[in-house]
Amino acid sequence: MIVDCALYVKGQTRHARTDITAALREARAGGGFVWIGLFEPTAAEFAEISEDFTLPTLAVDDAVRAHQRPKLERYGDVTFAVVKPGRYVDHEEVVEISELAIFLGEHFVITVRHGVSDVPAAVRAELNTSPALLAHGPAAVLYRALDLAVDGYLDVVEAIGIDIDEIEEQVFGDAGGEHSERIYKLKSEVLEFRRAVVPLAVPLQRLVAGEVPWVGAAAQPYFRDVHDHLLRAADAIEAYDHLLTNVLAANLAQVTVEQSRVTVRQNEDMRKISSWAAIALVPTAIAGIYGMNFEYMPELSMRYGYFVVIAVIAAICVGLHALFRRNDWL
Repeated sequence: MIVDCALYVKGQTRHARTDITAALREARAGGGFVWIGLFEPTAAEFAEISEDFTLPTLAVDDAVRAHQRPKLERYGDVTFAVVKPGRYVDHEEVVEISELAIFLGEHFVITVRHGVSDVPAAVRAELNTSPALLAHGPAAVLYRALDLAVDGYLDVVEAIGIDIDEIEEQVFGDAGGEHSERIYKLKSEVLEFRRAVVPLAVPLQRLVAGEVPWVGAAAQPYFRDVHDHLLRAADAIEAYDHLLTNVLAANLAQVTVEQSRVTVRQNEDMRKISSWAAIALVPTAIAGIYGMNFEYMPELSMRYGYFVVIAVIAAICVGLHALFRRNDWL
């Protein structure tokens, strides 16, 4: 459950501590903070930590259950944030969304990760090599986690843009074809991605406005930069959503037109087949009548009856052919 536990005091990274209570006590005494990272803990596993750090019950339930919207909430001296990092799996055209819950106190940071994300590990690596970043205290962890998550959003936006360009070339290219399934799938992924990105704008606005304890004026410009990047990603997502809607409509229109053309060609073919069948029916019907071989048939005694019948058949067939040609059936 506990992935890592480290102590940061006076801009330096201390060794990892297994005794969480002792680490918190040392952090308070030295003016630093302790960072505890957890991965998909159960309620029972998280109970002891939540009690030691006096975490709000509602926030603990949200962190354990996951599937929360990005948000920022204050519970007295504890700030609770939820951010949803994302990455794009290009060969599947799927946006994988993970979830990171962050408890922020004066002397502690507790992160609860659900799903696959390298954001916490990347933040830890930066803190270990950046005393200047550590000088901002727990706010540094929140800032870097948000910054890396938003940078990941921009990477996803760029990857989706490449796939959308490819889809446009396929839809409006000479090959044409039916691509609605792929377009609809990508549009669904964009909408899912939108639910992870857009709601994060309000929490970042609150951080920029200085509504969160231990986020001083010196740290606010960093959050403002993250907020600007987030807005850029959100604008791109909105544009992609509208673009995919238009491309889907255009592709469906192309498919409808092509189906209409096929139907017209089929109708033309059926008319031709019906016309030739009608022409062929004439000699078949007459021959069938004279093939009944009755003894008493008045036409059999005519000297030129055979030639008359052939002439009648030919005249009717020629007349039908001329009629169908005039009506554009042949």
